[in-house]
Amino acid sequence: MSEALKELGAYIEAKRSDCVLSWEVVHGELTVDVALANITGLVEFLRNDQTCRFSTLVDITAVDYPARPKRFDVVYHFLSMYQNHRIRLRAAVREEDMVPSITDVHPSANWFEREVFDMFGILFSGHPDLRRILTDYGFRGYPLRKDFPTTGYTEVRYDEALKRVVYEPVSLVQEYRQFDFMSPWEGAEYILPGDEKQEEAK
Repeated sequence: MSEALKELGAYIEAKRSDCVLSWEVVHGELTVDVALANITGLVEFLRNDQTCRFSTLVDITAVDYPARPKRFDVVYHFLSMYQNHRIRLRAAVREEDMVPSITDVHPSANWFEREVFDMFGILFSGHPDLRRILTDYGFRGYPLRKDFPTTGYTEVRYDEALKRVVYEPVSLVQEYRQFDFMSPWEGAEYILPGDEKQEEAK
């Protein structure tokens, strides 16, 4: 399988040198680093070329590297059921970059791209309906960015007096920040191994 993937990587690089920056086979999987501007053309080639025939879009996701100038990697996974191959495309993206949408080639990319936008704040140009899909419309921030606080910025609760859902800034009272790592029960008294000898000595 590894040799077949190496041949496939070399074939794609030879055919689409305008798109492919580099490729490697790691842990039995082919990963191709691609130029962002030509991503749509490459995806169309991978779908239509008889050697490739990557007809199924499995997933689109992203990875956040806050210290890099090109902060994000947008990652595409494709499957060829005809050739029994999988391929991963990886494009490095700056925070202000717009990623060309591939919804014209793979309509199933619609919700995947919306999820990447919702979780990371990455914009897709040419997307027919780019809006949040997992968080609320008024949600602030992008939860899968590494600088997003684990508590979030707001909390939601139902207000009995107002008879509606209200948004409030997150406030953590101090008792929720103190943890008893020895026992799951608050206020439980526990004896550490060896403590009984101290009692016997008295």
